[in-house]
Amino acid sequence: MSISVDVHLLSGKCVSFEAEADASVESLKRRAQNALKVKGRGQLRKPSGEVLDGAKTVREAKLMSEDVLTLQVSQVQLVATRDGEQSAFAALLGDGSVVTWGAAYPGGDSGAVQEQLRDVRQIQASKFAFAAILGDGSVVTWGSADCGGDRIAVHDQLRDVQQIQASNCAFAAILGDGSVVTWGNAPRGGDSSAVQDQLRDVQQIQASYWAFAAVLGDGSVVTWGDAARGGGDSSAVQEQLRDVQQIQASCCAFAAILGDGSVVTWGKADYGGDSSAVRDQLRDVRQIQASNCAFAAILSDGSVVTWGNALFGGDSSVVQDDLRHVQQIQASNYAFAAILVDGSVVTWGYAAAGGHSSAVHDQLTNVRQIQSAGSAFAAILGDGCVVTWGNANAGGDSSAVQDQLKNVQQIQASNCAFAAVLGDGSVVTWGHADYGGDSSAAQDQLRDVQQIQATKAAFAAVLGDGAVVTWGEAKHGGDSGEAVCDAFDELKHSERVALTRWLTADGIKERPGYVLREAPELFQNAQGGSFTCDRAKIAEFSVAPPSIQAQVKQIEEQHNKANPAVGVLEALRALVRVQEMVQAADAYLLPNFAVSGPVKAYVHLGELAILAREAGAAGESLACTDYPAMSISVDVHLLSGKSASLEVEADASVESLKRRAQIALVTGRGRLLNSSGEILDGAQAIKQENLKSGDVLTLHVNQVQLQASRGKGCMFAAFPRAAFAALLGDGSVVTWGHPAQGSHSSAVQEKLKNVQQIQASCCAFAALLGDGSVVTWGPPGPPAQGGDSSAVQEKLKNVQQIQASCGAFAALLGDGCVVTWGNAPEGGDSSAVQHQLRDVQQIQASLGAFSAILGDRSVVTWGDPDFGGDSSAVQDQLRDVQQIQASDRAFAAILGDGSVVTWGDAAHGGDSSAVQDQLRDVKQIQASRFAFAAILGDGSVVSWGVGADDWLGDGVFSIVAQEQLRDVQQIQASDAAFAAILRDGSVVTWGYADHGGDSSAVRNRLRDVQQIQASCGAFAAILGDGSVVTWGSDRGGDSSAVQEQLKNVQQIQASVAAFAAILGDGSVVTWGDADFGGDSSAVQEKLKNVQQIQASDCAFAAILGDGSVVTWGNACAGGDSGLVQEQLKTVQQI
Repeated sequence: MSISVDVHLLSGKCVSFEAEADASVESLKRRAQNALKVKGRGQLRKPSGEVLDGAKTVREAKLMSEDVLTLQVSQVQLVATRDGEQSAFAALLGDGSVVTWGAAYPGGDSGAVQEQLRDVRQIQASKFAFAAILGDGSVVTWGSADCGGDRIAVHDQLRDVQQIQASNCAFAAILGDGSVVTWGNAPRGGDSSAVQDQLRDVQQIQASYWAFAAVLGDGSVVTWGDAARGGGDSSAVQEQLRDVQQIQASCCAFAAILGDGSVVTWGKADYGGDSSAVRDQLRDVRQIQASNCAFAAILSDGSVVTWGNALFGGDSSVVQDDLRHVQQIQASNYAFAAILVDGSVVTWGYAAAGGHSSAVHDQLTNVRQIQSAGSAFAAILGDGCVVTWGNANAGGDSSAVQDQLKNVQQIQASNCAFAAVLGDGSVVTWGHADYGGDSSAAQDQLRDVQQIQATKAAFAAVLGDGAVVTWGEAKHGGDSGEAVCDAFDELKHSERVALTRWLTADGIKERPGYVLREAPELFQNAQGGSFTCDRAKIAEFSVAPPSIQAQVKQIEEQHNKANPAVGVLEALRALVRVQEMVQAADAYLLPNFAVSGPVKAYVHLGELAILAREAGAAGESLACTDYPAMSISVDVHLLSGKSASLEVEADASVESLKRRAQIALVTGRGRLLNSSGEILDGAQAIKQENLKSGDVLTLHVNQVQLQASRGKGCMFAAFPRAAFAALLGDGSVVTWGHPAQGSHSSAVQEKLKNVQQIQASCCAFAALLGDGSVVTWGPPGPPAQGGDSSAVQEKLKNVQQIQASCGAFAALLGDGCVVTWGNAPEGGDSSAVQHQLRDVQQIQASLGAFSAILGDRSVVTWGDPDFGGDSSAVQDQLRDVQQIQASDRAFAAILGDGSVVTWGDAAHGGDSSAVQDQLRDVKQIQASRFAFAAILGDGSVVSWGVGADDWLGDGVFSIVAQEQLRDVQQIQASDAAFAAILRDGSVVTWGYADHGGDSSAVRNRLRDVQQIQASCGAFAAILGDGSVVTWGSDRGGDSSAVQEQLKNVQQIQASVAAFAAILGDGSVVTWGDADFGGDSSAVQEKLKNVQQIQASDCAFAAILGDGSVVTWGNACAGGDSGLVQEQLKTVQQI
């Protein structure tokens, strides 16, 4: 029988149909789409709103005559994983199904869950995974399990999901009842168990790279994730988080706007987590924008306040007077661009990332909107033209396509390229070709474009008919042709056999000159009747070219006569299904076949079939042709945009290419990266790294970083000793100083490549490499002090961070486990607690012990009990621990309720019982070597330990100092004294007078203090006018000899008994004990353009603007770098 139904669009347009009861719902839907002239897929719904299953028959769907159905057609929606080494796209089609492509690992392969992806409402993406919300409120995930692609552990909880938010590697879903379910990487927010009871009535969730922040219905905030790196711990500002309206996130910090227009921040200070310097200005804030490392707030009067990393946008002082009547702000990774009410633009931040727009300033008028790539901006003007600036190779230079950029409607960006949709639906692209800046291969298809989405290095455009066109790097989703494998996977066995035989049929004569290797393997199973899709190869030769299609009828007849059972009709239907997904061409590039020299192999499928069959019959493989050595031409760019073109032999090393680039670009050491962002191995030959002519490489030059091994204080050593380790821009390491303190790294020098960071114990170093492994070195012979990690080397994989006691190291792995080595009594042996060290979030160290905070906020300790290695006496109290601070021999933990638990040596602050009742609402703790000082929520201070209750040495701390300690902002500590900066810029000191506890002699000068630095026994304060005030021990506490020179001071560094100040002009002033670095006269002429200073116990090392290093102080403590000076020079000086 048949029934009659009406099908309506939401617009009101309708059509009536007669449908057979045995016909499929899918066929009914297709007829409706044709009759209603609807482009794209859609969903057919019952009057109740229920989506009809296309696979069912009309009868099975219980449709009846006169039913009124609705055809709901939605535009294709694109979502992308991005910013990883690989990327993927997910397309949500109009019928609620999903198609994915790109690299499999980050979600490009959804085959395992394809049957579940029905009636999808929305899709969210983390760095390497996707999560889809279905119409029934359940969730389907795919991609990397480590980044949220596996939700099995919480599957039963994912019901009535309303929305999903993603951090870098985790997801958080808000349910209909306001509760939250999380999954993915536990340290990055995938585990919310510690705050689960608080996650009620959640209204919205914001995510940094590493953590989540949820706003509750009452305006309070709950945070979880990585406390150290991502803002997962808001306990220090919890009391301030009331009536929160919205939250914004940088890479590693959060900023919340309150109902009264003020702002509260938390997370890593150098990523915007500390806004104390501008707190008084943050009033009546309207909105906040974030770059990777900074925030910019627009106030109601149109002015702007910024904070965070000064270089990357946190300091807008240079353009502050221009920031008036600001309407909106856009951010690149490291810079900001503000549109003013008059349509002009003001920029600030890192110049190479778009922070400097003076070259196009006059063109930036009547600006309508701004889009940003990683290090460039593109502005659409009112007339539809476009102005670009920033890194020229990342889209900051659009001159090559400027004449085409007319009537631009919207712009989308990958990391290093832009794509603009014009009014006529065409697309113009520019920027780095390997990041999608070249769309020429797809240009003919880019018509009637409705929207564009981007991954890190590819674009996908949705056309008016719902089709999708892609371009850019294949491994980032730039080639949707890979989906052809999915079509083959869906073929029936008979279809696979038939299609394979059809593709290998004679049809076209062989063309000479094409060389392939191992061609017979492609079809070796065809005659046996089994065909398996090889995803590495099938997408490159699976479709017959148009020249074969003309012979389809003839081939069909031949095959039917020869072997009717083959099922050619099925094969042809399968071929059509595949061809719908891929644009066929007469020839195909086969990059996976190894060929020598620059030749690329192109071959017709018919020719391939002939070559394969003939070679197979002869029992041989086709050989490659050898080509002579050659040279290639590459461009090498700096992030600033400066570039150089170089000719290099294919057999030359990558290292030699890098050195030539450094000389040509007049820069220091760095890492050479290919267009995908991968670091090239200097030991490999050019051809081994698969470099070719026209490649664009990036020379990434980092500033030198210094780390020093330090003793237990020079006051304990008759002959002070120390060593420095310099991490150079290219990831290599140079060491100098005393051999007994780790200055000899020659035994591991070959392993010290691509080093990311260095940690030091008292006598050894540990370097964390880019691949997550660790290299260690130190003095020869026992005790090793951590310099020998051979016993645990196999376990040191995927290391995230390293912490050090005086004689041991502890490495935190990506899975939350811990590996330790070094002097066993000082924490090098954690075997007694190894089974407890799971889901570790952070580690703190005293001189002889470690303490680890777990994901459930409990604590595990190990090492010397006299140094805090045994917390058993307070273990029951160590619950909901937020952070831990350490003195030399004790620990102090702040709990979630603001109370404090201490353990370790009582003489070093391990016993806080005398002040326990006062330790309430603690926000932060500072430690000296012998004591602790806690700042409470009301700005008062509680201190305990040796010297903590001693005011001017007369024991009246509680009477004098306590009354003055109000509105305390921060505390600094010498060995046995404290100095607190109050909100009004004044200073209060206490502790042992000969260690800086008595500042009465300079009290009247301590006004408008900005920061304080401390040596062992003295303090140095930088005032608002750039001058310096010192007090304490005569070894650094008296700066009178250089007082006139201490003007416009930017920062101060301290050894045990001396100070070194960097002035605004890059020069250095030193004072204190000459044996401890207080006399820099021998190197004064070299101390120009100093960028930063690092100190060992008894020496200093200064990094200059050109990356070279100047040292002074005790030679045994690293004060003489003469033996390695040649290695510490930049390339242009060699």
